[in-house]
Amino acid sequence: MSQRLVILGSTGSIGVNTLDVVSRHPDRFTVHALSAHRNLERLFEQCVAYRPALAVVADAHGAAELSARLRAADVRTEVRHGAAALVEIAGAAEADTVVAAIVGAAGLNPVLEAARAGKRILLANKEALVLSGALFMATAERAGATLLPLDSEHNAIFQCLPRGAVAGGEGARVLRGVERLVLTASGGPFRERELASLHDVTPDEACAHPNWVMGRKISVDSASMMNKGLEVIEAHWLFGVSAERIEVLIHPQSVIHSMVSYTDGSMLAQLGNPDMRTPIAHALAFPDRIASGVRPLDLAEIGKLTFEAPDLRRFPCLRLAFEALRRAGTAGALLNAANEVAVDAFLAGRIRFTDISQIVEHVLDAVPVGPALSLDDVLDADRRARTLAQTRIAALPAPATS
Repeated sequence: MSQRLVILGSTGSIGVNTLDVVSRHPDRFTVHALSAHRNLERLFEQCVAYRPALAVVADAHGAAELSARLRAADVRTEVRHGAAALVEIAGAAEADTVVAAIVGAAGLNPVLEAARAGKRILLANKEALVLSGALFMATAERAGATLLPLDSEHNAIFQCLPRGAVAGGEGARVLRGVERLVLTASGGPFRERELASLHDVTPDEACAHPNWVMGRKISVDSASMMNKGLEVIEAHWLFGVSAERIEVLIHPQSVIHSMVSYTDGSMLAQLGNPDMRTPIAHALAFPDRIASGVRPLDLAEIGKLTFEAPDLRRFPCLRLAFEALRRAGTAGALLNAANEVAVDAFLAGRIRFTDISQIVEHVLDAVPVGPALSLDDVLDADRRARTLAQTRIAALPAPATS
């Protein structure tokens, strides 16, 4: 029986790569629903190719435009719009697997609905755990949902753990004999750049990742290593490991995607070419293995693998993420919201690259951290952080244009 998929964020990098893997195995997967924010052209092409029952876009205007184009192409996909429609398809009874690939806090509600519905969730939206880790994990456990990580680092850790160490309905997340988790990071485009020159980094430079092809927001997060910080928080919730047992190593070749260190001195690593189709194929087929379309790894061609500890002067966002994890409660929501606002302002040319960490730190220092016992707690912290971050941005001098 084929796996019936809902892909939230199908026009982004994760969604496109997921559909690439799906197209290689038409006997194993069918697409029930797709969603996109505003990339109607790509969503139209996906609907023509995969004929989902449902598609969701941001607003009524986009829904009307896409519906008209699909009717003209004789594609009978029903088009809906808005946040409520995203939640509906995430919990749809007609699907058993939800690929959660919406970037940012916008993906929180639909992923929580998928957890409440007991779905098999392929999780690329790290914000669901950063904002509301305790709430999300409790919901998944209660409903018997299965969580399979799509981030290359968390998928690598999952592959290096004993079978059964998966969140949700697949069993208890007891990591016997595990000493620590080691998340690797490429170091991004500024790993060796002069610290003083980071003040003048442009958005295009920040988005020029040396190894991975990603969206602009995630690329900036990679350049600042906030992305790695968010992954540290995500690893804590997925695998039940404290901040003191999570380590980050810079590994410029992006061949080892993460490692698990055991108490007997063993260390297990998952290796592969830097291509998101590998973790996607692993999660889609788990516990089986299927072809992903990724070129096999040639270690002789690579020649050497190197590692170094991250410099927290260069990457203050990583330090802030560890601090938020230790503070717990709503600190993750504050961190994420402030960062989203700051990155958006940087991409718009309103602030400098080095202002991002300063804005995040200002919000974390100024907004009290409270308990994150409900979705209202999380959303209230998110709103407060965004408001303060916007106020801080308005007070900063705009970067000079050349």
